[in-house]
Amino acid sequence: MWSGHSPDSDAVATLVDHVLRGETAKDLPPLTATPIYAGDGVAGVLVVAGPIRRSALREAASWVADAVERGRLEASADRAEQAELRALRAEISPHFVYNALTVIASLMRSDPDQASELMLDFADYTRYSLARRGDYTTVSDEFHAIETYLALQRAVLGDRLRVQVRVAPEVLGVAIPYLVLQPLVENAVRHGIEPRAGAGLIQVTGEAEGNDCVISIEDDGVGMDPERAREILAGRGGSDSVGLANVDRRLRHVYGPWYGLVVETAVDAGTRVIVRVPRFQPGVMP
Repeated sequence: MWSGHSPDSDAVATLVDHVLRGETAKDLPPLTATPIYAGDGVAGVLVVAGPIRRSALREAASWVADAVERGRLEASADRAEQAELRALRAEISPHFVYNALTVIASLMRSDPDQASELMLDFADYTRYSLARRGDYTTVSDEFHAIETYLALQRAVLGDRLRVQVRVAPEVLGVAIPYLVLQPLVENAVRHGIEPRAGAGLIQVTGEAEGNDCVISIEDDGVGMDPERAREILAGRGGSDSVGLANVDRRLRHVYGPWYGLVVETAVDAGTRVIVRVPRFQPGVMP
């Protein structure tokens, strides 16, 4: 940062060297410098040509240091979010993929039309889950991904799985982080419906509540102890429950601590996961 005349670059370099070494510069043009601290060390030096109060210089250096630190934190948060997204993608069950392809193969002879439809669903599912780019999508796209996944699961589980999906038109265009709803539905099937005896029901709804969009994923499966649900949201649930904690962290990172997941559950009483996001959020666009 410069003010006044432009000093000689060698003089600046010499002064910077003195400042970084904590020494006092002598016989130099009237330059004033102060180190910029960020993290655990010196990120740079603020040099001013011409008269300036020490307090003003320190205040300017502090402002620059804060800006540098914010940039570092934002970059770190972006890297963490991308890592969590990769973790979600890695959670796609090989067992489900194998079963879906096995069912499709078995239908090739007996019902080629249904096999063709399921193959298109499988292509949509894998394309959305593994190949899509971008941080945000729409409620409409997430619900479409949910429906393709559930179509495949109905083919695999047959009469054991019943599905009800209902979404209000006014929330279809709401922007949300990519891949936040699909993992919750997959979790409901894998940990709610599959372990139970007999048929199970999954209900997915989306509606507007004031300025918020509220989405509910509910199953009548085996449920869990509420304390177990709290451990899962806190990230202490083990490898089988990474999805819930991951989605909760991502929502809170984007929207703040007032948002995230709410889990209502009890043993043998099913599970309901509620997602609440603002219908309009600056910077969140598909």
